[in-house]
Amino acid sequence: MIIRPGTEGDLEAVAAIQAASPEAARWEVAQYLQYRFEVAVSGASVAGFLVARAVAPGECELLNLAVSPEFRRRGAGRRLVESLLAKHPADTYLEVRESNEAARKFYEIIGFREVGRRPGYYHSPDEPAIVMKFHSC
Repeated sequence: MIIRPGTEGDLEAVAAIQAASPEAARWEVAQYLQYRFEVAVSGASVAGFLVARAVAPGECELLNLAVSPEFRRRGAGRRLVESLLAKHPADTYLEVRESNEAARKFYEIIGFREVGRRPGYYHSPDEPAIVMKFHSC
C-alpha cells in the first residue's frame, strides 16, 4: 500500500469511500484539495484518505479519515495517520463522535489521548465530540 498526496483525479473514489463510511465527516470532497490531502492506494484502487491542516505553529488537526469497506482492517487507516504524524512533527488534534468507540480505540492504539469534550459538536444525530491529541516529541 502506497501513501501519496491526493489529487483531483482521486475525488470520485474519495466521495465513494466517504459515502460508504457513515461515521466519517461529510464534506464536499473538492474542499479536500485546499488541505493536506493524502490517499492510500492499493494496486489501482484508492483504499482510503486523510485530510488534515496546520492550525498554528506546532499544531495540526486531522479533519477526516475514512477507509473503503473492502480495505478496512488491513492497515490503510493506520498508515495514513502514521504518515501524517511522521511528516508533521507537531501536536495533532482530532474530534471523534462520542459513540464511535471503534475510532476512539483506533486512535488510542496509535497514541492519541482524550483531552476534552465538545457538547453538541455533531448533528444528525446531535452528539458530543471527544477531542483527542497526539503529542509529538
